[in-house]
Amino acid sequence: MNLRVFKKDIEFFVGEFIDDCALFIALNPHKDADEISDIVDEAVDLYNDLKQRSNHPEGNKKAFYNGLTKEMFEKLDGLCEKLSAVVSKQA
Repeated sequence: MNLRVFKKDIEFFVGEFIDDCALFIALNPHKDADEISDIVDEAVDLYNDLKQRSNHPEGNKKAFYNGLTKEMFEKLDGLCEKLSAVVSKQA
């Protein structure tokens, strides 16, 4: 995996998650969107953190980027679980 592909993956996966959050808010305008906004803020922080860290690899580059990829998916899974909890609570 090279840096260009990794950065595109960050933009795609985090961007799709943010789009899902925006879609829920758009389809449910009468619901309280504060919790969803907090989750979106966490996703933006994750995006910024991953982009910044990807520009400064430490040690073995292949292992570093594999670790960042794994971390990205683990954190996105956690954010998806938070979003699911909010959606199911408000449904």
